[in-house]
Amino acid sequence: MNITLTTPAMLFPAISLLLLAYTNRFVTLAGIIRNFEDNSDSTHKQIANLRKRIQLIKRMQEAGAASFFLCVLSMLAIYLQYQTAGSWIFGASLILLLWSLWLSVWEIRISVEALDLYLQSLNIQYKKPK
Repeated sequence: MNITLTTPAMLFPAISLLLLAYTNRFVTLAGIIRNFEDNSDSTHKQIANLRKRIQLIKRMQEAGAASFFLCVLSMLAIYLQYQTAGSWIFGASLILLLWSLWLSVWEIRISVEALDLYLQSLNIQYKKPK
């Protein structure tokens, strides 16, 4: 399959926005962590949850940055007339982007668990809608 120079270039805005979103998530978590003062059992569970999320966000950012790097590298290969190498590198870029997105979904699931822990600590009874 032959891809043109513009094919990898189309991912630039998407990857850039993903990295920005990941950075915003990281900054938000860092702020939450810095504001912890309570030393209850619930807080320890929340901190463990936040540690998992920080590690996932780090991996998401690494995979996203590596995807961006490979995307640029594939463009360079295609520009230098190494079409097959450029196509393979672009494919690797897409795989890393998929991995980054999967990690993002995983982090969102853990985030929901964190909110559930917080709601449980409030001891508010919840009635499921019928």
